[in-house]
Amino acid sequence: MRAEDVTVEWLKQIAYQVQSPYRPTIEGVLVKDLQPNVDGRGDVIELWSQPWVEKEGLEIPQHIYQSATDYGVVKCWHFHNIHTDQFTVTRGKLQVTLVDIRPESPTFGHVNPIFLGGQRPRLIKIPPMIMHGWKALSAPEVIVVNCQSHVYDPADEFRVPWDSVLTEVWEPRNG
Repeated sequence: MRAEDVTVEWLKQIAYQVQSPYRPTIEGVLVKDLQPNVDGRGDVIELWSQPWVEKEGLEIPQHIYQSATDYGVVKCWHFHNIHTDQFTVTRGKLQVTLVDIRPESPTFGHVNPIFLGGQRPRLIKIPPMIMHGWKALSAPEVIVVNCQSHVYDPADEFRVPWDSVLTEVWEPRNG
């Protein structure tokens, strides 16, 4: 299936299976814990390193940028045919939700909420055709550093409305 074939009606027919937020289950998704190096002056965290390409299975970035999302804002849903997303949070806490919409995948229909932030710095790799989005969980904003596999191409950015499917996956839930 190609991204341009995905419709809201088709997405509503998928039997979604929400998975644990503690480990990714979607085939091809990678979550790498990053190591803070802390001393009396502050801290340093490596965000991306060339040796991780072979060792960890990451992509060599062709486009790196920073984005900010205001507290409480949900940015979703989107996916790509070619582009692999890789990003980390450098300030705040973010819920990233991943949805495997690849019918041929053994994890088709899996929904993975993953949490990134300063308390647990992590780098996430999201392959093509994994629908995803995020919600900023801390004020005033969340800062994300993106290390993309390709230079941004609007022809490879496919979106569906944020409230068209899976509106109940976003935290926090009270109770």
